[in-house]
Amino acid sequence: MARLLVVQNSPSRSLQRLTQAVLAGAHDPEITGVEVVERNPLDATADDVLAADGYLLGTAAHFGYMSGALKHFFDTTFLQVGGTLDDSGGGPAGGSESPTARRPFGLWVHGRYDTTGAVRSVLSIVGALGWTQSAPVLEVLGDVGERHDEAAYDLGATLAALLGS
Repeated sequence: MARLLVVQNSPSRSLQRLTQAVLAGAHDPEITGVEVVERNPLDATADDVLAADGYLLGTAAHFGYMSGALKHFFDTTFLQVGGTLDDSGGGPAGGSESPTARRPFGLWVHGRYDTTGAVRSVLSIVGALGWTQSAPVLEVLGDVGERHDEAAYDLGATLAALLGS
């Protein structure tokens, strides 16, 4: 059975709402053969990452960057899961040789005023891991509405369906 790892923290009602919709989509009854494993970024381990076949990442945008919790997740797992950086601090020119390279991922980000820096920072790190973006980034500013719920559901369902049987 394929494993979809969901790494997120939802300190606000808006992020909680988006997360619930993403998880509902990942658990869509039409999708079979996928185990959905949810981890708080402060508790997720390299073993969780290595055991997964795909990833869903959720974060708040804080001061132009991803949440400290998601940054902690990357800081504590990056090298253990095969992430590499070139001398300039970017991803290697030939792509990552990480054992997790080419695995699909999706991302959702909520912010009050801007999500640009948070999205850029996450995409930079997953790029150095060689993960494959498999759905558009869901960026939500301000209040979460029904259309955001639907987009979050679709994000979760898309990643699960990619892994399902």
